[in-house]
Amino acid sequence: MESADDETGSTGTKAPPARPGAAVRAEGFGLKGPRGWAFRGVDAKAAPGSLVAVAGPSGSGRTCLLLALTGRMRPGEGYAEVGGARLPRRMAAVRRFSALAHVPGVSELDPAFTVAEHLREAALLRRRFGGPPLALLRPRSGRAAENRRRVEAALEAAGLDTEALPKGERTSVRDLERLEALRLSVALALLGGPRLLAVDDTDLKLDGAEKAAAWSMLRRVADGGVTVLAVCTEVPDEADVVIRTTDEPDVAIRTTDEPDVAIRTTDEPDVAIRTTDEPDVAIRTTDEPDVVIRTTGPAAAAAGTPSEGPAGRAAGEARRGAGAREDGDAREDGDGAARSGEGPGDDIDDEEGAADAFAETGRA
Repeated sequence: MESADDETGSTGTKAPPARPGAAVRAEGFGLKGPRGWAFRGVDAKAAPGSLVAVAGPSGSGRTCLLLALTGRMRPGEGYAEVGGARLPRRMAAVRRFSALAHVPGVSELDPAFTVAEHLREAALLRRRFGGPPLALLRPRSGRAAENRRRVEAALEAAGLDTEALPKGERTSVRDLERLEALRLSVALALLGGPRLLAVDDTDLKLDGAEKAAAWSMLRRVADGGVTVLAVCTEVPDEADVVIRTTDEPDVAIRTTDEPDVAIRTTDEPDVAIRTTDEPDVAIRTTDEPDVVIRTTGPAAAAAGTPSEGPAGRAAGEARRGAGAREDGDAREDGDGAARSGEGPGDDIDDEEGAADAFAETGRA
């Protein structure tokens, strides 16, 4: 364990030099997520203090590779060894000597904070969680001097001049240019004295001169003994090692007009519905009924039909009554003729008998 005097330099001795950077070696390194492989088959080898450029298009797994090599994400295949610690078994050890600078969604600047507030917070967190336990027992004046020394060294390595900012250290992060915000992120990460520094989207939204200034800054950090992993779109000349990621998936999705299952849209259905004017059951509307009721004579009217309704039955009864009356009159006429001694053959002499009766009456 390092002594307090060596750490703070309170006895007049200088602080020990920073530890050398972490060597990086990977073979068949891959990481699989819920949607498939983020990256796969990565082979790399970098010496301590190297500037490693992780190049590739957006969405090709660059950030995931950065987080996996710094112990923040668990790999799925292959192996990697960072600073003598093998991944994924010793991920916690790698996290202790690595730092993240500007990784969207993981390590970002608060736009409401000022530059001074960010520096003060990072120094307090390093002293509380990153330093030796005996450092908490030092006098307050010694801790303040140590913090100032570390902040000045980090700002110098990142190339950030706080006096040149619009409001100095009181400048808010939202008022910083893209290159100035990148320098501040690197300075905050260097406060903990890491052996491995990871930077995401290094050349994002930077013009030609700003890109050159950013890579010059990272080259200076790497020359100071810190291994730098920087994600980029274009590979810079300053890079010692280049790791390329690709967005070509393992399973190709074919975009062809010939699907595996064809859905035919034809006018010939499997079941034909015929729309014709010839129905299966014809209902004939004709004036010739199937059953004809003829009312031509008294006897036929009296007979009636069994299929008639109540009105038909009433009419049949009326016709039968009329026929009965006619039959009675006929019988009465027969009886009178019988009583007068006339028979059917006497109809020929009706006129002569009437004349004789009229003559007798006149004589009487």
